[in-house]
Amino acid sequence: MKLLSDTLDRVKPSPTIAVTNKAAELKAAGHDVIGLGAGEPDFDTPQHIKDAGIAAIISGKTKYTAVDGIPELKQAICAKFKRDNNLDYLPSQVSVSSGGKQVLYNAFMATLNKGDEVIIPAPYWVSYPDMVLLAGGTPVVAEASLQTGFKLTADQLEAAITPNTKWFLFNSPSNPTGAGYTWDELKKLTDVLMRHPHVWVMTDDMYEHLTFGDFQFCTPAEVEPRLYDRTLTVNGVSKAYAMTGWRIGYAAGPIELIAAMRKVQSQSTSNPCSISQFAAVEALNGPHDFIAENNAAFLRRRDIVVEMLNQAEGITCPKPDGAFYVYPSVTGLIGKTTPEGVKIVNDEAFATALLNDTGVAVVFGAAFGLSPNFRVSYATSDEALKEACDRIIKFCAVLR
Repeated sequence: MKLLSDTLDRVKPSPTIAVTNKAAELKAAGHDVIGLGAGEPDFDTPQHIKDAGIAAIISGKTKYTAVDGIPELKQAICAKFKRDNNLDYLPSQVSVSSGGKQVLYNAFMATLNKGDEVIIPAPYWVSYPDMVLLAGGTPVVAEASLQTGFKLTADQLEAAITPNTKWFLFNSPSNPTGAGYTWDELKKLTDVLMRHPHVWVMTDDMYEHLTFGDFQFCTPAEVEPRLYDRTLTVNGVSKAYAMTGWRIGYAAGPIELIAAMRKVQSQSTSNPCSISQFAAVEALNGPHDFIAENNAAFLRRRDIVVEMLNQAEGITCPKPDGAFYVYPSVTGLIGKTTPEGVKIVNDEAFATALLNDTGVAVVFGAAFGLSPNFRVSYATSDEALKEACDRIIKFCAVLR
């Protein structure tokens, strides 16, 4: 009898985690490696948030909690949605999980049947299609392009919708591109969705507060209030609050959907970490001045990386609106060969040769559904970024 489930044949391990692990292994073996694959801020969790977690431990808040979140955190989430997004939710409409990934997974597990389709704009976060597959659904990839700023057009969304479409999964600012949709751009998409009342909307707003310049974040139910009753608005504390390891994600949506997600979570992980939940209350309710300080550093790093990578022969690097990623094109390098005779046949070959020859670890674009590109996370020091980009420039210069 076969041990493993057939479901596993439909999915693959996370390429971003694989790159991070490979870089760590090489570094542990003594190699000079600069890892640009990790999708997490390099800043420490702010002290007042850590203090709230410590206080929770000292005061004995270490027991099981309600399956999908303590009342204090649900209230803080409701206040956040009203404050930041002009969205009104009741605590009964809120779900808290062990990270944003679990929120998305719970929603798919609670709603997808065989044959149900989920529209996923590409480039996409690597886990989206695999989560859909694990839940028994069918991912439908709609490719954006460098020419549209890596943003899906209304015509592309319209063309992707079928009678089997259950969800449209929307992420802005984007992982991996950092592209953000303006109000007008998003309104064109919500106008399409209003013509198809059977399609639900799932947002991934994890990078909401990591934006630059004049870009103003907005979310679908805010832009089109008539979508409120069929939208799951997903967010979390990982990125803006530098709390990736605390593992708290959350969402708000219709009561029936939230109840179904609670049922899934009750039979899988049950409640998120109690200590992390109390720390998240402080994150949402406490001072936020550190976000602007962190963003100033990210903006400086973005500009360093964009300027330097655009000096590399064969690379085109657009300037993103938010997050802490760039998604350069390597179209001009495909077909070239390294001095050692390795041919750059695609972006995976580029990333592999780059790591082997220079010690710079990036994630190849095929992992995100759009090639030939690669993703750089600039959530690391200015010095490391400058050195990494210098190595990339020199690597490209010797290709023939």
